[in-house]
Amino acid sequence: MANLIKSTRGLDIAIGGAADKVLHSYVLSDVVAIVPDHYHAITPKMLVKEGDVVKAGTPIFYNKAVESMKFVSPVSGKVLAVNRGERRKILSITIERDKETVYETFKTASLETLKGEEVKATLLSAGLWPYIKQRPYDVIANPDIAPKAIFISAFDSAPLAPSSEFVLSKQMDDFQKGLDALAKLTPGKVHLAVRNVTKLYEGLKNVEINHYQGPHPIGNVGVQINKINPINKGEVVWTIHAHDVLFIGRLFNKGIVDLKRKIALTGPEVTSPAYYETITGCQIDKLILGKVTSNVTHRYICGNVLTGLKASGKSYLDPYSTQITVIKEGNDVHEMFGWAMPRFNKFSTSGTYFTGIMSKVFGVKNFDFDARIMGGKRSIIMSGEYDKVLPMDILPEFLIKAMIVGNIDKMEALGAYEIAPEDVALCEFVCTSKLPLQQIVRDSLDIMRTELE
Repeated sequence: MANLIKSTRGLDIAIGGAADKVLHSYVLSDVVAIVPDHYHAITPKMLVKEGDVVKAGTPIFYNKAVESMKFVSPVSGKVLAVNRGERRKILSITIERDKETVYETFKTASLETLKGEEVKATLLSAGLWPYIKQRPYDVIANPDIAPKAIFISAFDSAPLAPSSEFVLSKQMDDFQKGLDALAKLTPGKVHLAVRNVTKLYEGLKNVEINHYQGPHPIGNVGVQINKINPINKGEVVWTIHAHDVLFIGRLFNKGIVDLKRKIALTGPEVTSPAYYETITGCQIDKLILGKVTSNVTHRYICGNVLTGLKASGKSYLDPYSTQITVIKEGNDVHEMFGWAMPRFNKFSTSGTYFTGIMSKVFGVKNFDFDARIMGGKRSIIMSGEYDKVLPMDILPEFLIKAMIVGNIDKMEALGAYEIAPEDVALCEFVCTSKLPLQQIVRDSLDIMRTELE
């Protein structure tokens, strides 16, 4: 029986456009790209040049700080360009894909006979290590520091997030193999978080299953770490998304790097929200063309509306996104009295509008959001609003203030080791002061990492 952990703090945002559990055919652009900026805090050093022919799994560049950490091509084909910006910074590597994918092969012995160091070396050389992140600092895991535990969230509570049960179904052999490999990398436990204890997860080995109930952000690994195994100074915990565990499982089952994933195309501006099989680095245009409403300016987001990356049609799918969300930009909206206008069709967390009463009387309604901030920036207000939506045993307002002024000692004392930008996304959403909390946390963690490591 899974351990049950409940939380009442948080907020589920009622936004329309959830994906139907329908999987469409494989979608892939003729040109794919690897963007180094998608991998935070790494310095790329190129291994290929324009005109080189690569296979799926061929190393494209490595991390200057950890030379064994490779980043590989998701497809086979010809390197079209190594695009550079100011000071020759590598912006992207574009590859014209082959019609039929040719894979690099990796020798993978039976996992039962492999030691942890051998599993680690295989993941590093195959380019799958970047999918493993660490707390503190929310960066790609340092392979030289063993974690006390590994956390995997098999559900996402973010707005319109894809169903992990739908994605993982029919792929449980790869998922189990991925869990087996991860179990070799830690002397502690591998924790798997689930929202629904279903038959899909019955019989899984080398993992401890924990059952969670509550509103978003209960699906965030940061919240789960805080509830089960909080991080103290000097300790490290690794995290990985459940969908990315499949990549590891495929490597040890098939001996190839197969980066195909099921993406949920979601949002109120999508005509028929559904799932599409694609690959990391695919051009966004290929996935959204003909599938969104017309005659309105759109905001394309790789990820969910709270933590996703702003994209354009010409952008490329980042390696961590499991959904694409499309909402209105809102730049053509001009309303009398602005936010002070009485409303019946706007989501409200405070009960300012009549929508709360209407939802209770007529049932929950999904709302048509746009990308406007709906207010101006001002000094931080200590109102306790962050505590209502962050179910972690920390004091978020005091932590944010310490981060703003750069007080590292207070950041350590107030729980910065466990926090990541995604954990304060809801705080940013409800913030009366309209502060860019995720960016504040990201910058502060980078400063801490520079000063303390």
